[in-house]
Amino acid sequence: MDVSTKTAVKATLHCLTGCGIGEVLGMIISTVLHWNNVVTVAVSIALSFLFGYSLSLHPIVKAGVPFKKALKIALASDTISITSMEIVDNALEIIIPGALAASLSTFLFWWSLALSLFVAFLVTVPVNRYLIGQGKGHALAHKYHHMH
Repeated sequence: MDVSTKTAVKATLHCLTGCGIGEVLGMIISTVLHWNNVVTVAVSIALSFLFGYSLSLHPIVKAGVPFKKALKIALASDTISITSMEIVDNALEIIIPGALAASLSTFLFWWSLALSLFVAFLVTVPVNRYLIGQGKGHALAHKYHHMH
């Protein structure tokens, strides 16, 4: 199956949306509550998976697929993509000096978060291109995204 980079970019943008919501929310919650770096990373990752799967699950269920089957499709279609994105995103947040400790009102907080998500996107596009080309990843859920 030949897969265009455009298709992989669309799939990765979809994944980035869920991961981005989870990362931003996790960082905000953790910063406001003054949680340590380990908890901050854990909460951000958990919320990224939650929102990533939720964004995939919604159109599948809306297309009439029973919830249990839709959940299996969402898990199969997004796990590798979200994992790839989260590894890169969190690694950068950890290695950028002061990023995890930065307050919400600082440029460092928002700059490092934006940079880490952007780099994670760039790394995950080829991952998704490969998976879609193999009939895996987002290819499993794609047909449900346009049905109503």
